[in-house]
Amino acid sequence: MKRVFDLTLSFTVLVVLFPIILIVAVLIRLKLGSPVLFKQDRPGLNGTIFRMMKFRTMLDAKDKYGNLLPDDQRMTKFGAFLRSTSLDELPGLLNVLKGDMSLVGPRPLLVQYLPLYNDEQARRHNVRPGITGWAQVNGRNAIGWEDKFKLDVWYVDNHSMWLDIKILFLTIKKVFVREGISASDHVTIEPFKGNKR
Repeated sequence: MKRVFDLTLSFTVLVVLFPIILIVAVLIRLKLGSPVLFKQDRPGLNGTIFRMMKFRTMLDAKDKYGNLLPDDQRMTKFGAFLRSTSLDELPGLLNVLKGDMSLVGPRPLLVQYLPLYNDEQARRHNVRPGITGWAQVNGRNAIGWEDKFKLDVWYVDNHSMWLDIKILFLTIKKVFVREGISASDHVTIEPFKGNKR
């Protein structure tokens, strides 16, 4: 039932918002250059790696050694707007159609974090990752990693169709309020470096 719900709603949103998606893609090409899409390997269900898609929000500015500059130096006002409105997440609906992701579930994080999880935290991969999730409507990037993982695992143990619908409605509210977009001292969130214990 969850998969049918994901397919139906994702396809509907893509069709309805296609003009907006096209406009955003053109603006990204003009303001940030190409590629328009940001693609990155992320762990999905059972830790299986897939290629996640988002709209690009940062410049490719590099230092004299060819290394990318820190996020806060590459983020533009336009990119920050895309993130704050979650417009950058729209291409992720294609991942939902492909079956890599669900509309609701723990957010897919970096592959390099996989060996850093403890056994309890690793249970976040027992369900498909989501475009939004329980952690996103309870703090998003403004909460710490341990709290985020606890919320993710709580969702794994308690997910249901009604909970998914509740999370989707709360997500819409969060988008309009624009809460928890970044950590207090980062443009996104501080990298996960493992557990204290």
